Amino acid sequence: MKGHAYVVLGATGGIGSAVVHRLVSRGAKVLLGARDDGRLAEFGGQVDAPYLSLDAAEPAEVKEAINRCVDAHGRFDGIVNSVGSILLRPAHMTKIEDFDLTVRQNLRTAFATVHAGAAALRKNGGSIVLVSTAAARTGLPNHEAIAAAKAGVQGLMLSAAASYAAQNVRVNCVAPGLVDTPLAAPIVGSEKALETSKAMHALGRIGQPDEVASAIEWLIDPGQSWVTGQILGVDGGLGTIRPR
Repeated sequence: MKGHAYVVLGATGGIGSAVVHRLVSRGAKVLLGARDDGRLAEFGGQVDAPYLSLDAAEPAEVKEAINRCVDAHGRFDGIVNSVGSILLRPAHMTKIEDFDLTVRQNLRTAFATVHAGAAALRKNGGSIVLVSTAAARTGLPNHEAIAAAKAGVQGLMLSAAASYAAQNVRVNCVAPGLVDTPLAAPIVGSEKALETSKAMHALGRIGQPDEVASAIEWLIDPGQSWVTGQILGVDGGLGTIRPR
């Protein structure tokens, strides 16, 4: 991976920052993208990487991040979208504006990533990695909005993988269970909610950001040149098996 260059969206989040650290440790170059300019500047200084404050739901802004990556590093080999949100509420208690925001933060950012990423990668090939959730393929109570948005991410990934395979553009996604990130703080910070969540995962615990980042690193690695159209569950078994 040394010498390759990647854009990481949601770079200051729990999973995104872990991805950045993994890529940098392997000699890759990165361009960081997120909304908070202050956090971006601090993190960019820590990993010695250029950054761009952006709205990942806007394809033009994602395209600008890719252009900045090329300007800074002379090439662009792939993009990771770890932007997302968590909304746990049954449908009848979910405000339509909250549903729309959930779709924008999760599905629209994924579409913007594919829209800009595929256009830039069609000439020389490369990799796009999106983030879904185990809840998109397992019925979990109170996950209607986020499950709908992330199921859309999985459908988008599958179609895009088919559309761009001939141009050697690989498109995949990871589907985590509950991960100990700042985004999950309302759940992780409640002892009762945390214990309930642990019990839902067959391995008896929630995940760590680096465990998901490891899977993303594997998928975006140019060495995985025969892997596309895959949903990789990194979820302690949540998406496929039931605890004893």
